[in-house]
Amino acid sequence: MAGEVFEKRLLLFFVGLIYFSCMSDVKTSIKELSKNFEEVEVSLDVPKKKKRIVILESESSVEGFWDDNEKARVVMQELGDLKKEIEKIESLSKQIKDLEELAGEDGLTEELEGEVKKVEKILSAFTLTSFLSGKYDKKNAIFSIHAGQGGTEAMDWTNMLFRMYQRYFEKKDWKHEVIEISSGEEAGLKSVTFKVTGNYAYGYLKNESGTHRLVRQSPFNADKLRQTSFASVEVLPELADVDLPDIEIRDDDLEWQFFRSSGKGGQNVNKVSTAVRLSHKPSGIVVTSQAERQQEKNRKLAMDLLRSRLWLLEEARAKAEKKDIKGDYRPASWGTQIRSYVLHPYKMVKDLRTKVEVGDTESVLDGDLDEFIEAEIKISGK
Repeated sequence: MAGEVFEKRLLLFFVGLIYFSCMSDVKTSIKELSKNFEEVEVSLDVPKKKKRIVILESESSVEGFWDDNEKARVVMQELGDLKKEIEKIESLSKQIKDLEELAGEDGLTEELEGEVKKVEKILSAFTLTSFLSGKYDKKNAIFSIHAGQGGTEAMDWTNMLFRMYQRYFEKKDWKHEVIEISSGEEAGLKSVTFKVTGNYAYGYLKNESGTHRLVRQSPFNADKLRQTSFASVEVLPELADVDLPDIEIRDDDLEWQFFRSSGKGGQNVNKVSTAVRLSHKPSGIVVTSQAERQQEKNRKLAMDLLRSRLWLLEEARAKAEKKDIKGDYRPASWGTQIRSYVLHPYKMVKDLRTKVEVGDTESVLDGDLDEFIEAEIKISGK
């Protein structure tokens, strides 16, 4: 009898020891969370953001604000994005304070562990945002994918990448709309360009620019031979006139052409000349927009795309001048190879810059790109 009592007391002792050990670990995690949040809050410069909100609200209340629709749209988007960001920061601050208060109560260890993990995930996203301090990182993105070497294989690969990024945008809750799409003769896509709308969309996506390589057994070959295909990705910030004060786009330098869209979009798109081809004579840049049902919307999307490409051209020239390189500079249609997707004879996706490797190729092709994108942001943001 005495032995049983001793065993029960010993068991209670170890249970208590484990409980206090777990509680101690949770408290340590909460303290670490609070410390990390303070550092992130400083790096995000919340007071500066709040001052910017006051300035933008003042601008938007001035009479005649909506006379310039393009400028007004840019101001209102920035205002909306800043308000959402501040709300998220303040909400996270409250969550951490609540955790600190609950850490002093008994019997909540398991619940606290779950909440700590949730808050850690939210804080991790804010930490990543602190690396995105580029001039246009907060902007929407103009995202293009072009088939490279490999014929039909490369066009099918382009279509696979299009689907992969669409899944990623959906996971990020970002809106995306096709500007221009060109289908392959047999399968897949020759190219596709679309606008991605979301806070920090360009900042997150800019490092996806470059060549993406696929190795697999060919589904288009009876012998199922191993095939290597390439596709290039180009990411540009969506820019308004107010973002490019030094770049003048004159009406006389523009040549507009209108034609019937060959893509999807219903009878109106295919029967009426709603598609737009815009040529910029001084630079030789030609852009196309054909996805929208209304010609006016396609004109606007074409201008957005032209501004972004002119910005890229100026960036390339500035870099070339800085390196004292002489010649005719144009944006490269191909970047350096950044990532390999191997589906045969083994399965692996490897980023050649960050060395991140993932064996679950299906999840990657289904849009699970966070590990690759976040690793590159952290490296390039240091």
